[in-house]
Amino acid sequence: MKLRTTAALAATIAAVATGAVAQEKPKLAFVVNAASDFWKLAEAGVKAAQAELPDYDLQFRYPAQGTAALQNALMDDLVAAGTDAIMISSVDPKTSIDAFNRIAGQVPLFTTDSDAPDSDRIAYLGSSNTAAGIQAGEIAVAVLPDGGKCMGFVGFLGADNAVERIAGFRQAVEGSGIELVDVRGDDVDFARARSNVDDVLAAQPDITCMVGFYSYNPPKIYEALQANGKLGEITVIGFDEDPVTLGAVREGSFAGTVVQDPYQWGYQGMHLMADFLEGDTSGVPDDGLIIVPTKVINRDNVDAFETELKARISG
Repeated sequence: MKLRTTAALAATIAAVATGAVAQEKPKLAFVVNAASDFWKLAEAGVKAAQAELPDYDLQFRYPAQGTAALQNALMDDLVAAGTDAIMISSVDPKTSIDAFNRIAGQVPLFTTDSDAPDSDRIAYLGSSNTAAGIQAGEIAVAVLPDGGKCMGFVGFLGADNAVERIAGFRQAVEGSGIELVDVRGDDVDFARARSNVDDVLAAQPDITCMVGFYSYNPPKIYEALQANGKLGEITVIGFDEDPVTLGAVREGSFAGTVVQDPYQWGYQGMHLMADFLEGDTSGVPDDGLIIVPTKVINRDNVDAFETELKARISG
C-alpha cells in the first residue's frame, strides 16, 4: 500500500510539475482594432510564427466592438491573465495614451497598423501610412489627368493610419487639379459605410472620384456604384486587398489599390516580441519605427498578387 501511495504521489507531483511548465509558457497577444476580413492575413502570419515559436503561446484577439474603451479593457484582461507582451492596432491613440502607458508599465507594448507614438510603446511595426496615401494619390494623378473632385471614406477619422493616409493623398494630388473634397467616417459600421457612399451619390453629383481608405470601404463603394448604375463612371482608388476590391481592379472598375502586408505584421511582430522578452532588442530601431513597404496593385499584377495571398492564407 505504501509503495502504491508513494507511486501515486510521485505521479501527482509529475503531473503538477508538467502542468506548471505548460502554464509558464510566455503568452504573446496581437490585438486588432475591429472585426474585419482584413485581419485574416495578420492572423495567418501569427499562425506561421507559432509554428516557429513552440515555446510561446501566441494569441490573436478581436475587441467586442471597434472602440477604444473596449480595446483598452481587452488589454487589461490580457495582462490580468498573464500575457507577457502585446502588439495592438490602436483605434484612437489620442484618447488612449493613459491606458497605453498603464499597459506599457506592466508588459512590453508594441503597436501595428495605427501607431500611438506619444505613448510608452516600444516600437511600431507596420506600414508608412503617409507613403501609402501618397501612392493612392499617385494613382489618382495618373488616371485623372484633367483633375477631378474626390470623396474619401474611412473607418476612424481620428486614427493615425487614417489621418496619415489622407494627408499623404492630399500631398500627392496637390497642384494636379484633383481635390479631396471631404472624407466621411463610419466607425467601422459596414451599413454606415455603404450609406455614406449612397448619400454622396445622391447629394454630390459633381464627385468624379472616390477613395476607400480602409479595407472594407472599397467594397462598399463598389456595392453602391453598382446599385446606382455608376460603376465605371466614377474613378475609384482602394486600400488593401479585399476580394471585391481585387476583382474590381481586375475588371477595370477600380483604377488600383494600395496594399499593405498584414501577414508580415503578424509574423514579424510575434518574433519581435519573443526576441524582446529574451533580451534581444536588436530588432528595435532607434526611432522605434519598423516599416513594412506597401505597393500598388493594378490590372497588370493583380493575378500574381492574389495567388500569393491565397498561398499565405492557406498556409
